[in-house]
Formats: sequence, C-alpha cells, structure tokens
Amino acid sequence: MRAIVLITLLAGAATGAVAQTAPQQQPAAASADRPEIGDFGFDLAGRDTSVAPGKDFYDYANGDWQKVTQIPADRSAYGMFHRLQDLSQQRLRSLLEEVAKQPGNKSGDFYTSFMDEAAINAKGATPIKPWLAAIKATKDRRALAIEAAKMQRYGVSGLFSAGVGQDDKNPDAYIVGLSQGGLGLPDRDYYLKDDAKLAETRTAYQAYLTRMLELAGEPDAAKRAAAVFAFEKALAGVHWTRIESRDADKTYNKFAFADLAQRAPGFDWSDFAKAAGMPVTGDYLVAQPSALTGEAKLWAETPLAVLKDHLMLHVIGSYARFLSSDFDKTRFAFYGTTLSGTPEQQARWKRGSDLVKNELGEDIGRAYVAKYFPPEAKAAADDLVKNVITAMGERLRKLEWMAPETKQKALAKLATFRPKIGYPVKWRDYSALEVKRDDLVGNVARANEFDFQRDLNKLGKPVDRGEWFMTPMEINAYYNPPMNEIVFPAAILQAPFFDPKADPAINYGGIGAVIGHEISHGFDDQGRKYDAHGKLTDWWTAQDVERFKGFTDKLVAQYDAYEPLPGQHVQGALTLGENIADLAGLTVSIDAYHASLGGKPAPVLDGTTGDQRFYLGWAQVWRVKMREPMLRQSLLTDPHAPGHQRVLTVRNLDPWYGAYNVKAGDALYLAPEARVRIW
Repeated sequence: MRAIVLITLLAGAATGAVAQTAPQQQPAAASADRPEIGDFGFDLAGRDTSVAPGKDFYDYANGDWQKVTQIPADRSAYGMFHRLQDLSQQRLRSLLEEVAKQPGNKSGDFYTSFMDEAAINAKGATPIKPWLAAIKATKDRRALAIEAAKMQRYGVSGLFSAGVGQDDKNPDAYIVGLSQGGLGLPDRDYYLKDDAKLAETRTAYQAYLTRMLELAGEPDAAKRAAAVFAFEKALAGVHWTRIESRDADKTYNKFAFADLAQRAPGFDWSDFAKAAGMPVTGDYLVAQPSALTGEAKLWAETPLAVLKDHLMLHVIGSYARFLSSDFDKTRFAFYGTTLSGTPEQQARWKRGSDLVKNELGEDIGRAYVAKYFPPEAKAAADDLVKNVITAMGERLRKLEWMAPETKQKALAKLATFRPKIGYPVKWRDYSALEVKRDDLVGNVARANEFDFQRDLNKLGKPVDRGEWFMTPMEINAYYNPPMNEIVFPAAILQAPFFDPKADPAINYGGIGAVIGHEISHGFDDQGRKYDAHGKLTDWWTAQDVERFKGFTDKLVAQYDAYEPLPGQHVQGALTLGENIADLAGLTVSIDAYHASLGGKPAPVLDGTTGDQRFYLGWAQVWRVKMREPMLRQSLLTDPHAPGHQRVLTVRNLDPWYGAYNVKAGDALYLAPEARVRIW
C-alpha cells in the first residue's frame, strides 16, 4: 500500500580502470582526523588503474577490490551496503545481549526466544499445528477465507495482500488497499518464462513444497505439492508485471467495498474482511483489478483441497524460520541457496538481530541511536540535505524545457519537502505487545498482529506525518510520495556514504548523491505525478510530459542495452525510476559540492582532483559482488539496476568527461547529444 521508493541493498558485477595525473598533491589529513577509509575517504588500493575510466569506470574505481574480495559464505552478495549491515548487526547484538539480561525487556525477551535453539527444536512444528488443523478442518471456501484472514493478521499473505496506507488522491486520509499475491516464487516470470534456469528453479520449488508437507506430517506430499504449484502458476498468469505495477495511475483504483463481490466474484470478501478486522463499508484501493478478478475466479474454480494446501504451505513457509531446524534448513536450502546462491545460513545471532530489528525496530532503535548516532552526525547530515535541496532548486529554476507554470509548481513542491534524518521524533509505543522469553512463534505472530491492527487503527484518524517506515538501523533510504518526504536512517549515515572526517567531495559523491537521488524521486516518472501536498494529480502540462518522456525513453534504451548475464539484460522500463534518480542525484550533488567550495579551488589529494574524488565517492558506494543466482533474481525483480550499471550513470554527465579526460572512441563515451540530461 505505501508508495515508498527505496534505495535497496543492490549491486552488480564489476571489472576495472586508469588514473589521471593531477596537479600538486597535498598531504592527507592528520592521523587524528583520518577518515574511516583511505587517506581522504576512498580506498585507492581498490582501483584497477590498468583500466581507463572511459573504458569501464566501475572497474577503474573498484576493479582490484572486485578481484580480491570474497563474498562471505553466508551472503548472496557483498558490497558497501553489506559492510554497514555487518556493523549494524554487530552493534545490535551487543545491545540485545545486554537487554536480554533483564527479563521483561521486550527486545531482550524476543531475542532470547529466538536464540534458544534447543527449546525451538524440541517443539518441532507444534507451535503452528493448531493453525494447520484449523485450515484442514474447513468444510467450504467461506470457512477457508476466514482462516486466511486470521493468517493475514499473523503475517501470512494468501491469495492477495492487504494493508492500510494513505489514499494517494486524498493524502490526508488512510484507506485499505489490496494487491495481487499468492505466489511462493519471487515473480510471475519464475512460473511463466521459458528459460532453462527458471525451469530448474521451478523443479526445485516443487521439491521444496513437497518436503515442507512431509515435515508437517502430510501424506501424498509430491502430488499435493504439484497441485499447489499448478495453482500458483495459474495465479501468476493473471498477475500484472512489475513494470505495469509501478505505474501510479494504473494502480490507483478505488472500489466501494460492496462492489468487490461484483468486480471480483468467487471470493468471500465480506467474511474475509470481518475475520481480518477490516471494514466492510467504505472504499478500498485495488492495485491490480484484473489480477484480483482472476485470482477470485481461480479461488472459486480450484478444488478446496488444493486451496487448503496452498494456505497451509504459505503458513509453513512464512514460519519455517521460527520452527525446528529441519523446517528452517529446508527453507534456507531453497530460498537461500537455490534462489540466491548463498552457501551457508547466517549465524543465529545475526538472524536474531535482524528479527528484532524488523519486529521491534523502534524499541531497540532508541538504544541504538543513543549509543551510535551522536548529535553532531545528525547536524552534519542536516546541512548536507539542505545544500542538495538548494542545488535541486537551482536546477529547476534554470530548466529550459519545462513550462513556467509547471516549474513554479515544481519549486513549490521542493519547498515543502520534509527531510527526516536519523530517527523518529516520536518513538513507537509497544506497551500493548506481549512478548514471552519462551514462545518464539507466538512472539512473531503477536508482533505481526500488533502491526496489522496498528495500521487498521489508523482508519478515520488524521495522517501521522511523523511516522517512519524504516528503523534507524536500516542501511537504506526512501522517498514517500504521499508524504512528500525523504528519509535517511541513522545506520546509512556512515562511511563510505558519509564520514564527517572524509574529504567533502567523497561525501557529496556518496551520501550527497543518495540525498539527491531521494529528492529527485519526487520528480521521476512516477513521483512527478504527486503534487506538493502528496496528492496524485496531473499537474504537468501535456507538452512537459511529452518532453520528459523523450528523455526517459533514451534512458530506458540505454539501460536495456546492458547485459550483466548472457542473454539477460537490465530492464530499462522496470529500473527507470531509480535510473532517473541516480542521474539526478549525481547532477545536483556535484552542483552542491561546487557551491560548498565557496569559489575556492578544490584541493588535490593523493593525485586526485575534487571532481575526480566526487565520482570516486559515487563508484565506491556501489561496489558489490553478487552470486549469479542473486544477480539473475535481481535482474528479474529489482527496480534498481545492478551496482556496476549504476556506477555507469556517470557517462551522461558532462563534468565526468572533463574530470577523467574521456574522449570519443572510449567505450563509455556518449556524444553530447546522446547524453541524457533531464535536470
């Protein structure tokens, strides 16, 4: 439901590149003020200077790092995001182990319940047996819809997903939203695409479903798993593509609840809503109407036994991580190893830290911020955000292709941007959530139900514009169109993204470009559809829309041409929003960097100019190695391009050509008229 655009833990395959000589080198900062990475904030040893910047800038900046870096056995990819994720996990562990000594502390008790592996193994599947029994006991579809609603409250999505968010065309109000669901594989393409690798994955998935039924003590597991897979394949056939589902106009469809039975007949909507605690009057937002119609039809036509098994398998799969090790290992073998290529599961303390972060993030988050995010770091980040917003404003004012009336509204929207830095002003209250030291499955179920009900309780109340949708420990950031806000959790405001002791060029190329990225989401191909108040409305002139589309079509074609795996290209239309944001982020951030110099020339450090360091800062942020299965999954499902291709955004930027003396004939060279310049 929430219209949030994220920078996610992403990356791409990399290679190497050639250093330029620069005027007189100045000494690096004194040791007491050394940045965390290198002499000025960049790991010079990670470059491959045998590769020219114009041949492959990713390889030039990161090639030697790529050659020597080993992906840890417990990861599907490793890069700068993961480096900070490791740090965040370690810090959380120390905090959780401390509070776990205090019975009654909710975060400590939750962590303890996950870490007691012996007790979890002794219980086997017992904690979810009552749920499975209730599903098996249903006599008709109505009763099964009621059980599905109960499971929805516990965090198990069945036929579709339900939630509460802002009404995009009335952002001062909350509304219930419904979207397509029901798949156990990451995307419809995994079921439908004619591809040898995906065919192997489909076979492995059916084996996984079979094994899960066997572990649950169910007979005829292989036959029943095959029937569930056939049902999910049919669901995939009515699903919208990811490209279709990112269109803010097409996914805004307001139905009266009473009309759902006519628009999507065959499903017991009223019984489901009542059992889930959702309203049975008023309006709902439906993201993919034809998909819900198709899913409801399949629900009505599919044998009840198959529908029961489908829901049971989704329950088992959702809770396998919290059951005995046979369930947990079976789930990891498929989702971790087969789908993502990860050889080993993460240590239990890492998984426990992540679990508490996800379920009680603002409880343990208060302690995290108090210990690891000093006021001076927040103040420095606040200043950077202001500078980049100012640079974006200057870019908008100077635009030649945008009509004056659109430009005026764009500047008004920028003026109302709300940055959120580090952590919430008001922390979430978990006092009503019951947590027991010896009941892991119960804790997870109650936490999911707590969040589900918390969202339902928003209906009819004023929108809470202070709410955060990430915890302070997330290595991430987002723009939220109905809120018109940019949000940067504390944990991402660290090296290599941001280091107060690093050279400013590195910070502007790192977190500055990330800030610009998030700001520009308000003006990308979907974010631009929301006005200054966060309302989904058409506020651009038709001519501006057409001119903008001319730019974005070129960007789609540019990314479509990248082929990270043989036969598998980046999807330019799927990644368009993020590619626009990367381009804009770099464009405005280098302006902000130049402005920060106050008219003085940038110093030369370790043989690099200020502009060179700016682009190195960008390249360092997106350093990453990915296992092939994870890269394949990313190319099919991720709205971001891989890290390697994100670095290559620089080929559209005129200052990069001057900084690295890139000439016609170089592999990355684009003629000036071929460079995509939007802002």
